[in-house]
Amino acid sequence: MSLDVSHVGELILVLDFGGQYSKLIARRIREAQVFSLILPYNVSIDTIRKYKPSGIVFTGGPSSVHMQGAPLPDPEVFKLGVPILGICYGLQLLAHMLGGKVERSDKREYGIAHLEHRDASGLFEGVDEKTEVWMSHGDAISAMPPGFETIGRTENCPHAAIANPRTKLYGVQFHPEVVHTRQGTRILSNFVHKICGCSAGWNMGSFVEHAVADIRARVGDGRVLCALSGGVDSSVVAMLVHKAIGDRLTCVFVNNGLLRKGEPEMVQQVFREHFRLDLRYVDAERRFLDALKGVTDPEEKRKRIGALFIDVFEEESHQLGKIDFLAQGTLYPDVIESVSATGGPSATIKSHHNVGGLPEKMNLKLIEPLRELFKDEVRQVGKDLGLPDEIVHRHPFPGPGLGVRCVGEVTKPRLDTLREAEAIFIEEIRRAGLYDEIWQALAVLLPVRSVGVQGDERTYEEVCALRAVTSEDAMTADWYRFPPDVLQRVASRICNEVRGINRVLYDITSKPPATIEWE
Repeated sequence: MSLDVSHVGELILVLDFGGQYSKLIARRIREAQVFSLILPYNVSIDTIRKYKPSGIVFTGGPSSVHMQGAPLPDPEVFKLGVPILGICYGLQLLAHMLGGKVERSDKREYGIAHLEHRDASGLFEGVDEKTEVWMSHGDAISAMPPGFETIGRTENCPHAAIANPRTKLYGVQFHPEVVHTRQGTRILSNFVHKICGCSAGWNMGSFVEHAVADIRARVGDGRVLCALSGGVDSSVVAMLVHKAIGDRLTCVFVNNGLLRKGEPEMVQQVFREHFRLDLRYVDAERRFLDALKGVTDPEEKRKRIGALFIDVFEEESHQLGKIDFLAQGTLYPDVIESVSATGGPSATIKSHHNVGGLPEKMNLKLIEPLRELFKDEVRQVGKDLGLPDEIVHRHPFPGPGLGVRCVGEVTKPRLDTLREAEAIFIEEIRRAGLYDEIWQALAVLLPVRSVGVQGDERTYEEVCALRAVTSEDAMTADWYRFPPDVLQRVASRICNEVRGINRVLYDITSKPPATIEWE
């Protein structure tokens, strides 16, 4: 993973040791208006120097420093003279590599603990002397490394926070990035601002200015094809590119038959009629449904849908004549999920249709102006560019669309049934004023039939599952607690108004262990 970040000025590098909250650390730093990047823990020292970081964070991780082959950073990182904050496993690394001792703790801590601190170094400035923190560890420091002092403790962890103010090396055994650590945001802000000396210079206004200039410089006199889906990511990309090069952008909207109810009409109205973009509408429903005929494996669905998207765009680019670039809405989580924190092969949860570059046969250069942003940052860019709220605040929608919400074989009748059910679900969520509280809401059509009674007659129809989650970045998610009357109204309407469904379920599984989408 390589990003051009020359425009951002100060930045904090987050070295990822496989912790489940690594992305959240980067987000919290950006919320403090300092740019952050996540890199694998074993990144070369030369790469670290290239980025000229103002500070470095070691994340947590599942390993123990005692394990054979435990992940360790290049020891040269300590010679850079750059402030370092070690979190959880990161704290243990500092102790282990700098002459202290880490051992298996007799009293492990998981969950809420109460931290008492005495700190004149600045890390806990403005933090209550006694505060709740979130612990998750089985190892603990048994002997402090030379030059370090203890600046915080909990009942079961005598060295819950350590510091060497002279070398600006700090460690905390707890997780300041999670909401359960009540003043964790203040602690991270103190690190980046007071210890690393960063100003609050990272904001979306400066990003838009840079992105537009960068697109202009890269494209020159060329032309750009943009894959426009109507979701916030591709919509923001389209507006950025249009702002940069005007009519030399052509947007292609593909109706693959896997879209939500009313989506083709909405996208055309907003971008063609309101924003006056050059928009080409491609009706490819029959092609996509033919390609999915008989396919039930979710990974195979994603691959076929992604491959056919590429074919459609290639055909459109040929029809348009000379096209030099393809713009798409790859986000930073897409990029970092494709990089293994341990430097080895990582498990593929599901394929992203827009990650991994383009087939060489397309002979197009890729423009991904959102490649360094998280979703909430993209929404802010959308607001700054004047996109309507119905697009900016839209719930995420998967690239393969309803193809991965129609569990089992994808057919037009099943898609039409699912479209109607999902439209009712979203309509009732909006009517209850709950839409903006939810990260993502969706309906899933299951290839399971159940017996029901409708109109005094026996029915044997398919089952619809509803899912709604809260999240900050989709890395983790919790199921949304609806008022029972809302769910009752949704279920009643779906069973009464949608042919083919006679039973409605609500999914209360969090991520992990489940993913947000079913497939």
